[in-house]
Amino acid sequence: MRIPRIYEAAALSSGLELTLSDDAANHVGRVLRMQAGQPLVLFNGQGGQYNANIVHADKKTVRVRLAEFDASDCESPLPFHLGQVISRGDKMEFTIQKSVELGVNVITPLFSSRCGVKLSGERLDKKIQQWQSIAIAACEQCGRNKVPDIRPAMTLTQWLAEQTDDLKLNLHPRAEYSVNTLPPPNAGIRLLVGPEGGLSDDEIIQAREQNFVDILLGPRVLRTETAALTAITALQCRFGDLA
Repeated sequence: MRIPRIYEAAALSSGLELTLSDDAANHVGRVLRMQAGQPLVLFNGQGGQYNANIVHADKKTVRVRLAEFDASDCESPLPFHLGQVISRGDKMEFTIQKSVELGVNVITPLFSSRCGVKLSGERLDKKIQQWQSIAIAACEQCGRNKVPDIRPAMTLTQWLAEQTDDLKLNLHPRAEYSVNTLPPPNAGIRLLVGPEGGLSDDEIIQAREQNFVDILLGPRVLRTETAALTAITALQCRFGDLA
């Protein structure tokens, strides 16, 4: 049986005995119904992981003892920053979850002129926290020991203007370039994915003015969540670690 991987934000070290955070304890004790003596793997997002054993477990409290450190690393060699215009319903959650599984390092939620989601203030803060939790859960599932950063949401204009050495790409159904014709990036990838209604003409021009290259995925028009994951997969196959 696969040993559960649990994220724990605390400082970790071999031989340490600690009480898991409420969220982790709830997952281990209530959801997985694990008992004393069973093994776990703990990681805190700083790289590597620890083999551990449960020394006490009930529905409220779980204590574990950490054993040896495992420096396992399954991070992609391709630094990848996704700028995703916020999509409706659970599409954004799906995009974040699968992007993390595919190796994205940073995700910035964006507001554009055709973004159909209205969030601000406390509601937006809570949504960012929720998306970060989804990223953590995706790391627990896929084996990553470094948790991608879900950045604070910003406008598309702000994000486009950020300075970077990354190869900057924008999905466009009538682009001249495809993934297979792109030059290798000198640093990483910065990928822009628009909303359900697409980017406006002015926003496409604005992206080009900030040296974003239009790329084509194929002859069919894809939904925003499909486009993001297809592009990430294609770029990881070309420049990263997907076969």
